[in-house]
Amino acid sequence: MRMLVIGLDGVCSTVLDPLIERGVVPELEQLSTQSARGPLESQLPPWTPSAWPSMYTGVNPGKHGVYGFLHFDGYDWDVVNRSHVKEFAIWELLSEQGFNSVVLNVPATHPPHPFDGVLVPGYMAPESPECHPGGIWDELEREFDYTLYNDTLRSGPARQAEELAELARLRGEAFRYLIEEQDPDFGFLQFQVTDTIYHQRPDDESAISRVYATVDREVGATLDACDPDVVLVVSDHGLGPIEGYEFRVNDYLRGLEYATAVATGGGMPSWKSEVRRDSATDRWSGRLESAAATALEGAARVGVTSQRIGALLRYLGLEDRVLESVPVDLVRAGTEQVDFPNSTAYLRVRTEMGVRLNLEGREPDGVVSPSDYERVRTELIEVLEDVETPAGDPVFETVSPREAVFDGPHLENAPDIVTVPNRFDHFLVATLKGANFGDPTEPWEHKRDGILMAAGDGIDPELSLDGAHLFDVAPTIIATFGLPIPERMDGTPLPTVDSTERTTYPAFERSDSVVTDDSIVEDRLADLGYLE
Repeated sequence: MRMLVIGLDGVCSTVLDPLIERGVVPELEQLSTQSARGPLESQLPPWTPSAWPSMYTGVNPGKHGVYGFLHFDGYDWDVVNRSHVKEFAIWELLSEQGFNSVVLNVPATHPPHPFDGVLVPGYMAPESPECHPGGIWDELEREFDYTLYNDTLRSGPARQAEELAELARLRGEAFRYLIEEQDPDFGFLQFQVTDTIYHQRPDDESAISRVYATVDREVGATLDACDPDVVLVVSDHGLGPIEGYEFRVNDYLRGLEYATAVATGGGMPSWKSEVRRDSATDRWSGRLESAAATALEGAARVGVTSQRIGALLRYLGLEDRVLESVPVDLVRAGTEQVDFPNSTAYLRVRTEMGVRLNLEGREPDGVVSPSDYERVRTELIEVLEDVETPAGDPVFETVSPREAVFDGPHLENAPDIVTVPNRFDHFLVATLKGANFGDPTEPWEHKRDGILMAAGDGIDPELSLDGAHLFDVAPTIIATFGLPIPERMDGTPLPTVDSTERTTYPAFERSDSVVTDDSIVEDRLADLGYLE
């Protein structure tokens, strides 16, 4: 194999180095000593379904069109998938030049586009997804009992680490099976569980070690099986504990009369990530749940919302006990939501990391006229720049117009104002909770710097990789194969390879969009804290 890329979602030095010191990941430790190594700066926003497409296309979200976990059509939304990524993937470009590839578990790759090779989709795809070529999923199920998500959402703490480790084992075994069949020029194997375990068991050192030890064994076995000329280890972002506050952006905007609320039928559903799902939910019959939801909706219309009930339960110390038994849809039925059509500005979903203006002519019921757009946006940027935490620290590191961060034909999909949390130590939420600040809903959050290792032919382990960016991965792969770099790519090759000339590649012209029709994907995103 000419080149192997190993993707470790969410891994950074502060995650990996303690595991190396404890002897948990000997294969990655050995690879690290043989590699040029450094931080890999992520993009904005540093989220899996946008960052991996940026990595595998080499362009920023303004050019490929995906900014977060959701794709919006007006006020409606769908979970993002490959059809929303409007640019060629590196394996598709390699295919056009006569190189074949095996790609397994890379997020946001379903449904796959045709190319010379094999692709098994990863995170964001439904269970049992369409692969390329057809029939591959059935083959992997027969050979390995292969699965995409396992049952980690419903597993108790004792089982979560074991089942995530099993997913890591399946990834490695399936990839090695496919490369033995295909003998590809290029391979891309991604492990999502390195991120998932920190969302599910962030303080469980034993569980984290169990998952990472399994990933490490699979990495070692894969390196032995592939014997690549060049190997890159990359991550899409880092991870770390949140040391600041939860900032409820829409509550703040509501207080300034930029956003309005509605009891039912408004914007994104609320409270989903706060509801504990367990077997107790099954004790509610469908009829009882429906009747109770109807009653809560009626109560919400007269001001008795889930937020106010929740405040009372917190005061009485009963919130956790009640939420252990109340189904998610029942809580959501009585929850206030942002009224998108009647608001001036709002945070559509927290992972978009920015505020959207309800612009006339762009949104279905826009209220901000195009002539007022710049005035309202500038005013709101100044307001957000001045927001401080209860401790007197700035909430945001930067507040910028979108064109200062993104460029490309899909700029209109971006939030109008990009809000970067200060040191990524504050947790932004879109949910209305009745107060501007609170304790973070999630204990860990994505950080800007991931990790990068490069080893192989002619690569000096002492080589500095300072300044490496997520956008640099794709042009590095293209240059490693001696091919000209598409002029649309935003990055430049790493110093591990001689740069090649820039050239114009054909325009990406696919315009179809496919709906991700799988509630399991949405439930998983909610349980990991990405959807509220």
